[in-house]
Amino acid sequence: MQKNSDEIHWARTRSLMFAHLFVWFIFGYVVHMFVVPLNKIIIPVLNFPLGFYMAAQGSLIVFVVMLFVFAKQQDRIDREHGVAEDD
Repeated sequence: MQKNSDEIHWARTRSLMFAHLFVWFIFGYVVHMFVVPLNKIIIPVLNFPLGFYMAAQGSLIVFVVMLFVFAKQQDRIDREHGVAEDD
């Protein structure tokens, strides 16, 4: 039995969502687990552990970029299946 367009659209949307949630988890939690060892290697700047700063700012940058990438990818999926919003 062949899937209809709505089922294919939802499958692609769901896989895109899970891929972005995985990236979010990595940069939201996993990267921060390695900050303490990173602080032992990197010299503190103005008595502030640079590893924490780099992890926090890097995560924020990744999250903002992810928002734009997700929106563009989802729009492409929507247009391919004829459910995109009009410009």
